[in-house]
Amino acid sequence: MNRYLIDELTVWKSAKNRKPLIIQGARQVGKTWLMKKFGEQEFKQVVYLNFESSNRLKNLFAIDFNIDRILTVIEIETNQKIIPETTLLIFDEIQEVEKGLTALKYFYEQAPHYYIIAAGSLLGVSLQKNNSFPVGKVDFLRLYPLSFMEFLENSENINLANQIKNNNWNVIESFHDKLVEQLRLYYFIGGMPEVVSNYIQNKDLKIVREIKQKLLIGYENDFAKYAPNEIVPKIKIVWKSLIGQLAKENKKFIYGQLKKGARAKDFEMAINWLSEAGLVLKINRLEKPTIPLNAYADQDAFKLFLLDVGLLNAIGNLDHKILLEKNQILTDFKGALTEQFVCQQLIIKHELYYWSSGNTAEVDFIIQNKNEVIPIEVKAEENLKSKSLKVFVEKYHNKNALITSMNKFRKEDWLTNIPLYAIAEIIK
Repeated sequence: MNRYLIDELTVWKSAKNRKPLIIQGARQVGKTWLMKKFGEQEFKQVVYLNFESSNRLKNLFAIDFNIDRILTVIEIETNQKIIPETTLLIFDEIQEVEKGLTALKYFYEQAPHYYIIAAGSLLGVSLQKNNSFPVGKVDFLRLYPLSFMEFLENSENINLANQIKNNNWNVIESFHDKLVEQLRLYYFIGGMPEVVSNYIQNKDLKIVREIKQKLLIGYENDFAKYAPNEIVPKIKIVWKSLIGQLAKENKKFIYGQLKKGARAKDFEMAINWLSEAGLVLKINRLEKPTIPLNAYADQDAFKLFLLDVGLLNAIGNLDHKILLEKNQILTDFKGALTEQFVCQQLIIKHELYYWSSGNTAEVDFIIQNKNEVIPIEVKAEENLKSKSLKVFVEKYHNKNALITSMNKFRKEDWLTNIPLYAIAEIIK
């Protein structure tokens, strides 16, 4: 399976100021596979440690941070000789070992010539509560579920994917219908690696649904296993409300939908836990679309999306025929799935926000691309009308507005329609 993040790992390897690397991402998005695959491609030897499954290594860093002692213990445990220039050290489930994250600081300061990548389940949560985290001593990368482009490449459509990457619209137009079919298929399958791999091998959508249901059960079990006991019930309430929140025409998160009289302070910790765990994508509203965008984010107004469109339709128990065919049954929820898809594609490379002006206008996503603010309106089918974009452009004199829909590529004076299947590649 091809994952684009391997290219960024290669850049990390050759960087002169390389630091130990932490890969973040939700459980089951393929972090362990990615680290091992990268090691196989780029190094003569991979030394893999899983701190969850090895009791002997639980105190590896607790005694002291003597690098020579630590490496000797690892060599004995794995029966492998560690050669700095040709060995990749993988510390998996690093949150399970005492002072594991802190140890990365000492590798950086005392042994920067070693190649080290770390990852772990719900590592984002662990980072938030780790008081001795080595700030400035580690590099970060985040892994998400497979994007639509990765899905295309891994399902033997690499030539089509390359045409999209090159924005070769004359060629793409000839294959528009095929790409729409693949897009609807991705809506159902999603980007979770186990699900995609199984579909590629078996082409059985029933098995695909069963795997997704098991993943969802696994995530719900994680709430009790990893979250503080006092917020587990609230996490479950937020989690079960996601599909209802997204089904609304106005997708701003409403606490009142959780239960009568619910307030922000009651559920803030639960939402933050889900966000740090990578299970939800939190998109804040912009008070005004001015660079830098993150300076004008309203922390109290936001949308919550799931980490994967395939999991979202599994929660809704949508039949694959509804998604694979141009079906009118979905109505409002069709828009929710489409926004979920676009969010999932764009967040890999961009910080995302949305904008609204009272009850008169709302732009689904706003991104900052260098010195330009780009508003993006999402349409589920073939609709090129957008009153909200018009309001936004007239108010802020924006010169580059995008609609993304099932239509083919079309560029006008101030508005460009990007096919949904190409939205991740139009902004470089």
